[in-house]
Amino acid sequence: MDVENQTRVTRFILVGFPGNWGVRATVSLMFLVACILTVAENEIIVLLVQQNLPLHKPMYFFLANVSFLETWYISVTVPKLLFSFWSVSNSISFTHCMIQLYFFIALMCTECVLLAAVAYDRCVAICRPLHYPTITSHGLCFLLPLGSCTNGFGISLAKIYFISCLSFCGPNVINHFFCDISPVLNLSCTDMSTAELVDFVLALVIFLFPLSLTVLSYGCILATILRMPTGKQKAFPTCASHLVVVTIFCSATIFMYVWPRAIHAFNMNTVISIFYAIVTPALNPFIYCLRNREVREALKKLAYCQAIRSG
Repeated sequence: MDVENQTRVTRFILVGFPGNWGVRATVSLMFLVACILTVAENEIIVLLVQQNLPLHKPMYFFLANVSFLETWYISVTVPKLLFSFWSVSNSISFTHCMIQLYFFIALMCTECVLLAAVAYDRCVAICRPLHYPTITSHGLCFLLPLGSCTNGFGISLAKIYFISCLSFCGPNVINHFFCDISPVLNLSCTDMSTAELVDFVLALVIFLFPLSLTVLSYGCILATILRMPTGKQKAFPTCASHLVVVTIFCSATIFMYVWPRAIHAFNMNTVISIFYAIVTPALNPFIYCLRNREVREALKKLAYCQAIRSG
């Protein structure tokens, strides 16, 4: 039957996490806790950076942008997931699916570039400390987040345009817990080579270049630390933890989006997606900020002020 004569899909069914009531309740509780924890952590970081003068530095400005971004990042997928756990129908309209996919990709691409900006900031601070105030000027601190958002949302718009131009004639079951590129592309009943090529090229641009910059920055940091007579033990664990988080995030996203149709298995899709959509946003505040001495001091001061007000 010709594609033109087939009924176009207007709604998709999200598989989510199949299982009995106990399994669904446990998974939904875990995701609810992760969502609340992530939003609370990131909102606290934004508040701390905004209200504490000692944190008015480029590094914390970038991290506050990352925290603000991740608050929306996890909000794109988890609320719909929690609602679908207890709703009669797990359906989502085609338009809402494209909107969810657009914002998820846009926020993810923006975060990838912002994490590279954080790595570059740390590289300049450690490798060229005397030039740090000059290099990380107010103009650069404004342009980097702006450029990250422009690139992320612009690339996402191009991806969604080509995906939305595909025909979806059925089946309409998305083998995932949210609208993601790989499960959606697998439902297309028309040639998707152009959409895949666009996705492949743009994924390489938005993920590979920031990841290369991040690895290069932390490589320079490591080389500088190893030449330091003192301070090795203090700087190395922090930079290593940063590098691990960025590597996990970017590697998972590259694996998912550079060649999305290659991933069919629900378990593989789910595990990788949970890492970059839920686990990484929950861990980033601990690794980037809450382990930092200045942030902990600001947090203690905030808690002390709140205790005085309540007392």
